[in-house]
Amino acid sequence: MKKLRILNYLTILILMSVIYSCSSSDKSDIKTDDPDKAMTMAMKNYNKKDYLQAIEDFSLIKIKFSGTKVADKAQFYLAMCYYNRKEYILGASEFENLLKNYSTSPFAIQGRYQLALCYYGLSPDFSLDQTYTKYAISEFQNFLELFPNDKLAADAEQKINELKNKLAYKQYRSAELYMTMDDYKAAIYYYESVLQDYFDTDWADDALYGKIQALLKKKKPGDALKEIDRFEKKFPKSEYLSRVEKIKDSLKNL
Repeated sequence: MKKLRILNYLTILILMSVIYSCSSSDKSDIKTDDPDKAMTMAMKNYNKKDYLQAIEDFSLIKIKFSGTKVADKAQFYLAMCYYNRKEYILGASEFENLLKNYSTSPFAIQGRYQLALCYYGLSPDFSLDQTYTKYAISEFQNFLELFPNDKLAADAEQKINELKNKLAYKQYRSAELYMTMDDYKAAIYYYESVLQDYFDTDWADDALYGKIQALLKKKKPGDALKEIDRFEKKFPKSEYLSRVEKIKDSLKNL
């Protein structure tokens, strides 16, 4: 139901964008019938960061010069206007239009990356719903699969790691909360979810250390020893290693 509500919200915003685009032709200062001159005028407003006027201009160009050599450029910069105004949902919609209608455009590579950046901009604090965070990860991964050698690939990887760390931290905090409530079964579940889903994040060793602690609280020393072996193999450089080894020694002396 939540995803359905988000999709409905997106649909409403997209419809508003279409209506706005159609009506904006009356507001644009572009009167020429030359597509190149029209783009020059629109880009002048864009470069001045007058994004509202540029939105009107690029929207007009999309309608008036559809099918010409400037159509893909107008579509890209229309999306960039929304992105620069931090209207990320509308920006994502316009970048989607670019990728759908102009898949071979020279703007398509940057457009796909900008689509991921729109969702990245929508990714909220870890305590809130992380749907857009997951969308962003998916789009950055799509970008890397399609353009692994692009100059933006390293930045895409960095942002994926950042977003995965956020998701891992959300799960880790849930585990920690259950620990304070003495609900060790639930804590173990969330610690393990970090290890299963986000094993390559900064919070993986924290989660495994927490799981060991929870198992000890549940009086399961045998299971704790198994997780200690797992810890030593996976995280030999962790800041928790010395603590884990002390726990191991104490359990062996029981």
